[in-house]
Amino acid sequence: MKNILRIIGYWDSPKSPPQVIKTEAKDMHMYLHVEGGDRLKFGDVVMSVASIAVIFALIAFPLEMVLFSALDISGMNNWGYMVSLIVSFFLSALISGYIFAGKIWEARREAISKITVLWATLVMLFAIIVPASIADYGLSVKEEYLAANPGATLSTSEWVTWEYMYLDSFTFLMVGMALVLGFIGLYIGSMLRKPKKDRE
Repeated sequence: MKNILRIIGYWDSPKSPPQVIKTEAKDMHMYLHVEGGDRLKFGDVVMSVASIAVIFALIAFPLEMVLFSALDISGMNNWGYMVSLIVSFFLSALISGYIFAGKIWEARREAISKITVLWATLVMLFAIIVPASIADYGLSVKEEYLAANPGATLSTSEWVTWEYMYLDSFTFLMVGMALVLGFIGLYIGSMLRKPKKDRE
C-alpha cells in the first residue's frame, strides 16, 4: 500500500505562501525519511547501548556461576571465563537488537554500526578501568610472564611496560569481541522482529 507524502514547497517569491504538494511514496523507506518516521536518534543509540550493558550484566554473572559449578576455578581460569564473555556479548546484543528492531530496521547497517561502536567504546573503558580495581591483576600478569619465561628477571620499568602491553592485548580482545559479536547479535536480533509496517 502506497503512502501519501506531504511536501512543502515555495514559490520563487519569498512572500508567497508555502504550497503543499501531495504525491505517493514508492516504498516505506522513502516515506519514513520524508515524513520523519521511526528514525534512530542519538538518544535511541544511547538507550540501546545501555540496554546491552544491563542485559550483559544480568546474563554474565548467572552464566559464570553455572560454569564455575561445572568447571571449578581451574576450568574458569583456563577457558570458562572466556566462554562466559562470548555468550554474554552475543546474547546481550541479540536481545537489544530484538527490543530496538523498530528503530534499527529503517537504516539497519548504519544504526547497528552506531550502536556497536558506542558499545565497544563502553567496553574499552571497562577493560581499562576494571583491571586497576583488582588487587591481584598485576601479580597475575607477572606470574603468567614468569611461567612462559622461567628464570627471567625484569626491572620495574620493564614490568610496567609488560603490564601495559598485557592491558592493551586485553582491551583489544574485549573491544574486538564487542564489535564482532555486537554487530552480529544486533543484526540477527533485528531480523527476528520485523516492524509491523514492513510486515504489512
